Amino acid sequence: MVKDRNARYAGIQNDQYYGMTEIGKIIRNAWAFGLIPEGETCEGWLISGIEDLWRKVNDRWEEYGFTTQGMPPDVRERYLRIQRDATRKAIALGWTPDMEDD
Repeated sequence: MVKDRNARYAGIQNDQYYGMTEIGKIIRNAWAFGLIPEGETCEGWLISGIEDLWRKVNDRWEEYGFTTQGMPPDVRERYLRIQRDATRKAIALGWTPDMEDD
């Protein structure tokens, strides 16, 4: 992630293409899994807090077999809605899916 563990995250709303980054993915997954409230931007969080959230998100993915098919229906529906909304916002800001490879 980030080498400076004392760094603070700018918030998903201030992140590149409204969070189309690794940290943005962690936050969106955490919303979908109910680990943090939807709309929690994580603005001002220490990177160590983001890393802790990443571990919790990873544990939840493991519970679901690392697939959306393994998710309970309500979680899958929320996850897909959050991803669609994020994609729409990012596209409006000029993001394209092939940018994920960068």
